[in-house]
Amino acid sequence: MAEPLSVPDSITFEEAIALTQKLMAQIQQGQLSEADLESTLSALVSSENGARGFFVTYLTDDGSIPDLPSDAVILALQSSPEIVAELLVKNLAMAAAMAITHRRNQNEEMAKGSDRVQRRTAYLIQQIQLPEVTEKAQKLHESASTGTGSYQAFLNRWGYDAEQRQVIQQKMEQIIAVG
Repeated sequence: MAEPLSVPDSITFEEAIALTQKLMAQIQQGQLSEADLESTLSALVSSENGARGFFVTYLTDDGSIPDLPSDAVILALQSSPEIVAELLVKNLAMAAAMAITHRRNQNEEMAKGSDRVQRRTAYLIQQIQLPEVTEKAQKLHESASTGTGSYQAFLNRWGYDAEQRQVIQQKMEQIIAVG
């Protein structure tokens, strides 16, 4: 077994990406116990930069590990409900909107990558069962539906059009329905 990776207290986004890549390699090679994975990942997702770096690396990974997250991954994600819920809801929205953009640009390979991120994100949401996810999905749904609310700045920053906002609404409705 490999030594558990240590997570700096003030980790940068870039450091979190690099650390997640090392973590994924250790998982792939069977060099990491579930307990070490859970403790490292819990430390990583306890900050916004750490969690952002984890999700961008984990959800887009070319391997199959993110398709069936282990119990250690689920428990670690549950350890920081506010940060994790916020990022999962936004990741699902962004991946859904980007799939539309890629298909408009006739880039099916990139669209399939966005579809995979959506699937993985939706599965994580289903597995972690955090009430904060449902709450944030309701707020994002409201902003996508009405053009107002707490997620309006997020939607405006990415310049989502009517079709993209509609698919975001649909994705949020799916979360709300099971929440």
